[in-house]
Amino acid sequence: MHAIGMFDRPGSLTLEGFEGSGADWMPQYKKYIEDGETIVCSPHKVYSPAQNDLNLQLRKRGIDKVILAGMSANLCTQAHLYELLELGFEVAVVRDATAGAKVPEGDGYLAALINFRMVANGVWWTDDAVERIARSA
Repeated sequence: MHAIGMFDRPGSLTLEGFEGSGADWMPQYKKYIEDGETIVCSPHKVYSPAQNDLNLQLRKRGIDKVILAGMSANLCTQAHLYELLELGFEVAVVRDATAGAKVPEGDGYLAALINFRMVANGVWWTDDAVERIARSA
């Protein structure tokens, strides 16, 4: 994450230097994120959304179901899962749209996957998530 410049924004209240930086949206997802309907919350602090406006933004729109994916399964994705569940949201995790570090002491992805199975309302594959989203639209 550090090697690609993911955290290299000069500040959370500015988009200066964002375009084309390592912190910018992945090119294949830009059209979806910048569609005028997608809400981008303030950045989370440490791992969970406990200190940002995610809960507020979801509640304002009457959203009570969340689908999670992310590149740090056993850190950010798992922390978001726990926080959203504690706040009363129904949460599914897309297992093949998450990742985790492997270190000599263990596999972060596998550790998270075990925990996802224990607490999430659903643990889906991407194809299943896409199908469920299409059916609900």
